[in-house]
Amino acid sequence: MLPTLPDFRVRQRDYLLEITRAITQELDLEKLLARILRISVEMLAGQAGLIALKKDDGWRVASAQKIPPALLDYLKPLLAEETVSEFNVNELNRMLKSLAYTASRGLLNGVGLPLVAHQKVIGVIFIFRNYPDRFSPNDKSLLRSFADQAASAVYNAQLYGQVSYEKQRLDALLESAADGILILNADHSIERINSAFQKLYGQPREEITGKAHEEIIRWANDPHGATLEESEAEGWPLTPNASLYVEGDLHRPDPPNLPVGVTYAPLFAADNTLRNIFVTVRDITHFRTAEQVKSTFISVVSHELRTPVALIKGYASTLRRDDARWDREIVEDSLMVIEEEADRLSKMIDDLLDASRLQAGGLSLSHTDLSIQNLATQLADRFASQAGSRQISTNFPEIFPVISADETRIRQVLTNLISNAIKYAPKGEIRISGKARPEQVIICVSDEGPGIDPKDMPHIFDRFYRAAESVNKTKGAGLGLYLARAIVEAHGGRMWVDDAKTSPGARICFSLPR
Repeated sequence: MLPTLPDFRVRQRDYLLEITRAITQELDLEKLLARILRISVEMLAGQAGLIALKKDDGWRVASAQKIPPALLDYLKPLLAEETVSEFNVNELNRMLKSLAYTASRGLLNGVGLPLVAHQKVIGVIFIFRNYPDRFSPNDKSLLRSFADQAASAVYNAQLYGQVSYEKQRLDALLESAADGILILNADHSIERINSAFQKLYGQPREEITGKAHEEIIRWANDPHGATLEESEAEGWPLTPNASLYVEGDLHRPDPPNLPVGVTYAPLFAADNTLRNIFVTVRDITHFRTAEQVKSTFISVVSHELRTPVALIKGYASTLRRDDARWDREIVEDSLMVIEEEADRLSKMIDDLLDASRLQAGGLSLSHTDLSIQNLATQLADRFASQAGSRQISTNFPEIFPVISADETRIRQVLTNLISNAIKYAPKGEIRISGKARPEQVIICVSDEGPGIDPKDMPHIFDRFYRAAESVNKTKGAGLGLYLARAIVEAHGGRMWVDDAKTSPGARICFSLPR
């Protein structure tokens, strides 16, 4: 004899009340489905059950209770098949009933409750039980009401999950952005900021959020472009060009001021009222630096080119005069000046080309076996005539390792360092020394001049940088040390100023791998 059905009239209120609680209390989809399935199995006096949800690519089992793992493993790929994805609820129910009957050898039956929300099937509750479907009109009404409320609960949980996902994605997008971002309300109060702006502004998030835009975005001087307040006074954002850009120095609580470019973009509600303003703040320090480098480049190069060109032209014009006859010694001296200035121009052009290649990542090296000790000795002898009363000496261990390096480029490095020592140290000894370590060799060029001002030390390897006091005293484009360090780094070494020395003067060292 079949067991009697539960008296739905007695428990009707309890089941519907619990589903109502589920709708209002539980928004985690996984937990909600498990709760609905438990109520369904109990209400229909079933032995097991599952909830399948319809996705764009087919059905999938979203929750199961008391179903053997082997059956679940069989169902999951079966429901994901392309042909099954076209099933409606009735076809799916027939398939599950047939499967239950076959798998249990006729002992299990099943009942399916379709989940319909907003006139769209979103899933089905299928309960396995061991007696046939016998439902009165009142029972069916109760089941329909139960399924409708369950569908509403599932639909709400899915919407909540989607909203939560979109919020997480927006949060991840904001926090991963390199630029600072502020979201303003229509009244200009700051609703939220990202980590980049917090770091850029230098204040904790809670010190910024909730304040007015005008309190945070303050300009140290007149910016380029109309500010947000000025633009709104002229009708922004209901103007043809809704995007707004302003550039200037942002005043920060802790100095220094920061060069930034700020972009404003409006977000409108459905009724075309302003809802939010998205503000993007970009640090443009590097752009400013690039402009300064460009300006410095033009200034330095024009100045450094003008002198040798003027000398070459002056001496050549003098030699070509028809109203004078020059003796051999004057001609030789003039030609020597022309040759020296032409060499100076050639070296400057080579340095500029090397700097350009470095910027493009195109500095190539040709490695050979190199004795830096012998190279240093050669250069000391070569520069002896230019050093005047200053002595150029070398100090290397008796046995110094041969390394693999580009001889032409390392010669260029040592030449730049020795030339600088001669240029900036009017007297004293210039020494080239070397030390051998297990994995590298260290070469230093030192002088007994006035040394390097501490304020210049962080910048002496920068392109076109020259100390203020040396601009009008010595020649050069400020590329020598920049190129020297780049060449050393291309070999896998490094270059630095030895500020731990005890003797007076400057000491610049570089290392190269053995």
